[in-house]
Amino acid sequence: MNSLVNFMKKILLVVELFFVILFVHRDKVLFFAVVALDQFTKALVMKSMVPGESIPLVQDFFHLTYVLNPGAAFGILSNQRLFLMVTGAVLILATAYFYPLLKKSDGFLRFGTTAILSGAVANLIDRVQTGYVVDFFDFRIWPVFNVADIAIVAGMGLMIYSILFRLDDKVNDVEGVRQ
Repeated sequence: MNSLVNFMKKILLVVELFFVILFVHRDKVLFFAVVALDQFTKALVMKSMVPGESIPLVQDFFHLTYVLNPGAAFGILSNQRLFLMVTGAVLILATAYFYPLLKKSDGFLRFGTTAILSGAVANLIDRVQTGYVVDFFDFRIWPVFNVADIAIVAGMGLMIYSILFRLDDKVNDVEGVRQ
């Protein structure tokens, strides 16, 4: 019975540690979760499918389609590997430089930036390894995309929301305190 109690205490300690890490390091958890999920899903697609193969999950609406994208979003800047790699690296370095300022700002802005950064890193990993980005979510009315692209779009949405609706309130609050 005593060993069961000790075992349960260890389990609770691990769970508590997980939540402390999640709470204190939310940005890092989000970053690594997006990169890991993106790379895992891309590896699964590459292992299970051949380029160009399409598997209908919901006929004429949603397919898994293995596409090797040599460009940026929607295939623009196709075959500009070096330019896209340098742009990705500059984005990562700029975010790393300004991140200490973001830690003090609005949470939506910080999480949006983290989501964009994680998506950029995940796609940069593909670009460095193969020269292509693996895309596979295919809704038939939109270009094929991946988990990293979802993070980038969601991050932009969070940043826009923060800039339009939240940062202005914080600036007004600061100005009210000064007066």
